[in-house]
Amino acid sequence: MSVKSIVTPNVTTELIDSGHQKIAWADKHMPILNQLINEYRVSEPLKGYTIVTSIHMEAKTAYLVKALAKLGATVYATGCNPLSTQDDVAATLSKTRRVTVYAIHNCDNDSYWKFLTKALSHRPHIIIDDGGDLTELLHDQCKRYGDRLIGGCEETTTGIHRLKSLVRNKKLLFPMFNVNDADCKHNYDNHYGTGQSVIDGILRTTNLIIAGKTAVIAGYGDCGSGIAMRMQGLGAHVIVTEVDPIKALKANMDGFRVMPMDEAALIGDIFITATGCEKVIVERHFNSMKDGAILANAGHFDVEVDVSALERIAISCEDARKNIVAYTLRNGNNLYLLGEGRLVNLAAADGHAAEIMDMSFSIQLLSVIYLAENFTYHGRPIPPNLYSVPKFIDHKVAELALKSQNISIDVLTESQKAYLENGF
Repeated sequence: MSVKSIVTPNVTTELIDSGHQKIAWADKHMPILNQLINEYRVSEPLKGYTIVTSIHMEAKTAYLVKALAKLGATVYATGCNPLSTQDDVAATLSKTRRVTVYAIHNCDNDSYWKFLTKALSHRPHIIIDDGGDLTELLHDQCKRYGDRLIGGCEETTTGIHRLKSLVRNKKLLFPMFNVNDADCKHNYDNHYGTGQSVIDGILRTTNLIIAGKTAVIAGYGDCGSGIAMRMQGLGAHVIVTEVDPIKALKANMDGFRVMPMDEAALIGDIFITATGCEKVIVERHFNSMKDGAILANAGHFDVEVDVSALERIAISCEDARKNIVAYTLRNGNNLYLLGEGRLVNLAAADGHAAEIMDMSFSIQLLSVIYLAENFTYHGRPIPPNLYSVPKFIDHKVAELALKSQNISIDVLTESQKAYLENGF
């Protein structure tokens, strides 16, 4: 396909029409973002700013990018995972005024990094990162493109891990907002969004029943707990594996069996990783698994299931179905890997629901506006650090979400406020 400066010949009217339809559907189901667009459209708080985004290139992301452009920004948009890029959405978005797209579905690794580098070559004022790849480049081979950078936003647990490492080692070069830990992000996006979209990816890909099967969830953070909840709701017998004793205890008290992966590997039917760490399921686990075990990853990077080890020990592999590769082991068992071990809810489905991403992307939009308006002081940049999203942004998004659903809540009286502030 051709997306502005990417030279290949395959953009068609049908592709544009398909992408437009997807983005229009997102538009109708993202009322918070629409309210913010209406609020800021006249003032254009992002006018004159160049923004680079590296987010999963699908319809909800496209609508965020269009919102940034409507508020005055010039946007260079890339994906953050080759398999999650939808070509029809990318093609349609590339027709938007003040937007340039660098993304193609299932591009090779070299092309993926070239797209990110090309986007950064436009010397952004602000970045929106998903997983930390833009941040990595701006600390290495693209450091020269950060000369105008005010700061940015990161919206994933994995990306926050990478940023915290930079902060610990005193290497972070610019301020970043921790969007992932905003209340209106992790409480809803990570828990409810991941819980539903991962199941969606598995069901679309396998067309198998969940009820009665044993599902092993690796990791019981916000994402893993949401997956466990939804798997249980569909009738699965859920096992949780953990390295954190507090999270393991919570999983147990939530009614799930807790055990090491070495034990779970023997009895699981479906395995889902959601840890943000590498090599969670490895060779010894593969060799212990049942014939027909299904492997899926819900973490940002394709490192949680050791695919290279699986390929090494398999005597053959073949495409069993779209987005499913069957690996035959020496013992005759077949293991089924979904979406190449990449993020299954986007590699094999459409990601989180529009209403969920409406909240997350509204946090992103308000954080970007806050960066543009506040992250300079007498012409000098704010010191590099990882900053929490201001609480008023969280509250604004929550209030708009309630308004969009016609829900009212109580309001503290003045005496109640005084009691809470003073203790009497």
